[in-house]
Amino acid sequence: MKHRIVVLGAGYAGAYAAGNLARRLSPADTEITVVNAEPDFVQRLRLHQYAAGQEIEAPKLADVFEGTGARLRLGRVTAVDPEGRVVAVADADGDGGELGYDTLVYALGSHVADHGVPGVAEHAFDVTGRPSALRLREHLDGLESRAGRGGGRSVLVVGDGLTGIETATEVAESRPGLSVTLVARGELGARLSAGARDHLRRACDRLGITVLEHTVVEAVEATRVRCADGTVLVSDATVWTAGFAVGPVAAAGGLEVTEDGRIVVDGSMRSVSHPDVYAAGDAAYAIGDNGLPLPMSCASAGYTGMRATDAILGHLTGRGTGRTSLTYHGNHISLGRRDGILQMVDGEGIAKPKYLGGRKAARIKAGILRMSLWTTSHPTFGIPKRQHRLAATALIPAEQAGRVATH
Repeated sequence: MKHRIVVLGAGYAGAYAAGNLARRLSPADTEITVVNAEPDFVQRLRLHQYAAGQEIEAPKLADVFEGTGARLRLGRVTAVDPEGRVVAVADADGDGGELGYDTLVYALGSHVADHGVPGVAEHAFDVTGRPSALRLREHLDGLESRAGRGGGRSVLVVGDGLTGIETATEVAESRPGLSVTLVARGELGARLSAGARDHLRRACDRLGITVLEHTVVEAVEATRVRCADGTVLVSDATVWTAGFAVGPVAAAGGLEVTEDGRIVVDGSMRSVSHPDVYAAGDAAYAIGDNGLPLPMSCASAGYTGMRATDAILGHLTGRGTGRTSLTYHGNHISLGRRDGILQMVDGEGIAKPKYLGGRKAARIKAGILRMSLWTTSHPTFGIPKRQHRLAATALIPAEQAGRVATH
């Protein structure tokens, strides 16, 4: 009987983990299945560009995993049963099925968080997935067409985190015929250094973005939003970027999760309640080397994906592996295609006084995006072709071993 590894999600964390495990474990001992709802790899870091009207590369996952030995299963994960070691999957045509596993990698990522604000689900757009970014793109196309016939059209971006800043600046630069407003709950760029905040304000001024600070949106309607202070803002397209949330699958399955639904893991990205489950990316509540929770980000997905992969390899083969650092170094923010901010942080996650801004920062950010795409879509590059056999305990059938195979 082969050891069954199932990877849920083929984003930055899941695709890397699946490809690396497939290349480094012997197919004589292991069977690796990747479950993903879409057939393409989605560059989530660039979905604001896609919504703004640009084309971004979307490699076919079948091509990404070709030759690795990993099997791709297209479908949406509807349930996880960690006691029975089974995952329920709904295919595109609505048919269901189950996958059994011995080791599970949970990397389903996150989606937009509405924070219970009325009207977000019904009326707001977001850029957390390719379908939702496409919906916004098509809507902006329509607004631009109507704006060309007279009458300004307004785009309201709610949330001044990295996603909100990048979305507002990208739309303003790519679609100058639209009026863009960025709504900040507090001070714009509050987590940046003073110099970086000033740079951000200058960028918003240059792009014609109206910034509303210390403004809390309490309801979203079809053509406007209502704020806590009674202000009503007219909006032809409200883009909600006020944070991320994870799906309910892990919590519903009985895994130990945080209040917001993320899987609680130890230093090896292993679930503290079910040691045959590993989590990576936004779905994992992981503590960094500084003792603070890692933020939901592509960088964290990379670190946790590598840490989980190394831990699984070490556990199954009995061979020691490297231990990936869980250090968050800083933020790389694009401000359109020709401007950006690189803001490094200290060991406590606080912005350092110095920052890099302008075209050089934009080029570095573009390079990081290209590297992220290439690394994820070539998950086995540079890995020795030698494939390791599993340790004897890992080959004991799960129904006989109970928890033996997971210590």
